[in-house]
Amino acid sequence: MAISTYSELQTAVANWLDRDDLTDRIPEFITLCEARFNRSLRIRAMETLDISVDTVSGTSTVALPTGYVQMRDINLITSPITQLQYLTPEIMNRVHAGSSSGKPETYTIIADKILFGPTPDAVYDISMLYYKTFDALSDSAPTNWVITNAPDVYLYGTLLEAEPFLMNDQRVQLWATALTQSINTLQEQDNKDRHSGSALRVMNTGGYH
Repeated sequence: MAISTYSELQTAVANWLDRDDLTDRIPEFITLCEARFNRSLRIRAMETLDISVDTVSGTSTVALPTGYVQMRDINLITSPITQLQYLTPEIMNRVHAGSSSGKPETYTIIADKILFGPTPDAVYDISMLYYKTFDALSDSAPTNWVITNAPDVYLYGTLLEAEPFLMNDQRVQLWATALTQSINTLQEQDNKDRHSGSALRVMNTGGYH
């Protein structure tokens, strides 16, 4: 059968497990599967460009967006663009501790906030490109990118989460291997696509080498 919706996935999992008494449990296994592949994958389909966030004058932080996983690029929308440099929290404290406010040049991530250095002296528009978790499947949201493009990730991942509950430990390694292969293939294909088949080159201010 096809596996392209939340309902079809639940049916497929029940069929593969050969169980008809897990109606209430299978959604839990799917949720655990989603948590697992959101931690592992970093592909273009997870990238989100957000230009709706602004700094607040005199406030050093802004909240991370919902579903945030990892930053790819962040800058101030100024003329010219101000590229923000990432610093670790320790280095940020050393560089900007006690500094006066100004146009931010650096940032770090602390808990669920972005911390700017120096503290913004005005309102600045921000452009953020970041990895975001895939939308979770549900009855009201029956599809997402993963189930459309990589249903094997959902199937193997959900089966992997189900087997320990069923105390069927001998099947855990089987589904773990299948899931790892599916995730790695998806990630490798995305990595190749980013380079369009070209060899990577290192660029400095003098050009390509």
